[in-house]
Amino acid sequence: MIPPLDFIHQLTWDSLPEPVRAQSKLCLLDLLGIAAGGLGTDMSRITRDHAAEDMPGTAPMLFDGRTAALPAAAMASAYTIDSLDGHDGYNPAKGHVGSVILAPTLLFARTSGASGRAFLEALVLGYELGSRMAVAQHGTAPDYHTSGSWGAVAAAATGARLLKLKAQPTRHALGIAEYNGPRSQMMRCIDYPTMLKDGAGPGAWAGASAVLMAKRGFTGSPALIVEKAPDHWRDLGSDWRILQQYFKPYPVCRWAQAPVEGVLSLRRAYDLTADDIDHIRVTTFHEAIRLATAEPQTTEEAQYSTSFPCAVAMVRGAVTPGDVDGEALQDPEILRLSKSLVMEEADHANANFPEKRLAQVTLCLRDGRTLAGDWMTPKWDATDPPSPAELHAKFHGLADPVLGVARATAIADAVQALDDTPLEALTRHLFAAP
Repeated sequence: MIPPLDFIHQLTWDSLPEPVRAQSKLCLLDLLGIAAGGLGTDMSRITRDHAAEDMPGTAPMLFDGRTAALPAAAMASAYTIDSLDGHDGYNPAKGHVGSVILAPTLLFARTSGASGRAFLEALVLGYELGSRMAVAQHGTAPDYHTSGSWGAVAAAATGARLLKLKAQPTRHALGIAEYNGPRSQMMRCIDYPTMLKDGAGPGAWAGASAVLMAKRGFTGSPALIVEKAPDHWRDLGSDWRILQQYFKPYPVCRWAQAPVEGVLSLRRAYDLTADDIDHIRVTTFHEAIRLATAEPQTTEEAQYSTSFPCAVAMVRGAVTPGDVDGEALQDPEILRLSKSLVMEEADHANANFPEKRLAQVTLCLRDGRTLAGDWMTPKWDATDPPSPAELHAKFHGLADPVLGVARATAIADAVQALDDTPLEALTRHLFAAP
């Protein structure tokens, strides 16, 4: 077993298996695509304005052109990723490592003059620690907290590595981040979906701030999810959690994605249209049923709904960013199916959560027939991952309309070559406004 505090500063690119190296680039590309896709949301705009105008500094924000204090820039960029719920995640964590750690890791790498390879090393480190920190926290905290809570500690670890903090300041940085991180209760935002979402912004802020404070000599209590949870660290450096991340084909909560897959499967199998359907019935686990907003007024409510994306899938045959915002929220046929969808809880699905997110869909047709589908899992789970080509297509589908084909292609090329090029080969494309 490698102690996590040692692992922070000892991990090297050469020690990583080739699949881990390749996965780090795919996770990075996917997150950047989501960041580009989220730029047009009110959540992104408000937080970027807040950072630039209320917390000035010299650190750039993703795809914005303006700067802010480093923790504020990290916060705004993390909020931008979190604003479009299409980023990767880790089933046992019930959350998302990358959305919290990417921006602070990128900014600390830029500040420290790190190479592209050093940045990727830190990114892998963040996934390995963050995935374990999440499970450790869920095992000790009575409430289910957002990704920002444990993600703050992972972000502090990547920053401490990149700034080359010594052992004690590193330990303090993790403790500060855990103590000051947002212990925000996730189910509150499931029941009342707002821009608070998964706490990625405050988590990035807390992690970045903790590193800068520890560097100046500020002390913090030991991070309990690191130092008091030894069972979660035994396989560190041998069982690579970055390879166990899922990706999302649709920009909605992961809990709604198996129901969406069930709808799409039946739609294709029986060559149906929305006009054929009287109502949809979804049987799934408790948490997915809590995504209960049938008539969303905002994109946050649409992304944190089970019924609405299922209705979108039936009407439009897909779920894209444009389908969870704007005119789609007033589409009468989508709303008809969303409001009539029936959700039922199943012990089988509950018993398998969070390692598996199961759902079974039945389409109740207007001619009186019922078509029952199989139990489904979300597409692109870690056990059945997308191909690199599929993730590149997802990236371009999100980034090209916002950044332009040439700039998006330059970003994808720079990510692929990052282990052999300066970080600036990538960052020069990331921080200018679209």
